[in-house]
Amino acid sequence: MVRPAFLTLSFLALIPLAARADDPPPIKALLVIGGCCHDYAKQKDILTKGVSARANVQWVIAYDPDTTTKHLNPVYAKDDWYKGFDVIVHDECSSDVKDLDTINKILKPHRDGLPAVVLHCGMHCYRSEGFPKATPWFEFTGLASTAHGAQLPISIKFVDTESPITKGLSDWKTINEELYNNSAGKLHETAHALARGSQSAKPKGGKERTDDYVVAWTNTYNGKAKVFATTLGHNNETVADSRYLDLVARGLLWSVGKLDEAHLKPAKKVLLDQ
Repeated sequence: MVRPAFLTLSFLALIPLAARADDPPPIKALLVIGGCCHDYAKQKDILTKGVSARANVQWVIAYDPDTTTKHLNPVYAKDDWYKGFDVIVHDECSSDVKDLDTINKILKPHRDGLPAVVLHCGMHCYRSEGFPKATPWFEFTGLASTAHGAQLPISIKFVDTESPITKGLSDWKTINEELYNNSAGKLHETAHALARGSQSAKPKGGKERTDDYVVAWTNTYNGKAKVFATTLGHNNETVADSRYLDLVARGLLWSVGKLDEAHLKPAKKVLLDQ
């Protein structure tokens, strides 16, 4: 009579362990957002809620309401600003923050291997000495970008359809959006293109021209950190587009090595307890 009771208790003890295996802990992400030229007050919520509806990601949001290009996000005041996070999402717009010691402080955890996602104006930040040809920030992002054209629709074409990030995603066309240039004409050797964007414009009194640039890619920074980057995402409607959120969510999961069915599930809540 003792033996069956023991077996029953042992089986029941295993049930919580099985449940935990099927329900891994959420990915802890820090969103650094704010600065010039964008509706970051709304985009911080659109982005975090949209990604967490697709992936088991919970967030701390470091929102800077300053709307200039010269203000450093206050989160960087702490030496250990990155501690406790699995990935940092850089969505700031601070092109005139140029102090190299400050930039190195931002880059240090990524040099040491902390994964990152870089969105839109995050590509145009930290224009230190060496800009426009080469800066420490461009080494991190994997692509030098210095300008954008007028807001017009961008046709998105995935050039690597076998990447785990893009597999199953379809080409699409944005609303009026900014197409960022590839100022060096190509990605860094450590980077890999995922998607290109083409945009046609006809200057007043001139001939129509079409620009075509890489708009989504991956980078391996300092041989350690996995970085997903996209220059898309200026307007709220684009940030809220399910196709954009699918791409960003999958890119984030890829960066932390967890692009799998276990993590492609909605988070139970969006914000992390602090």
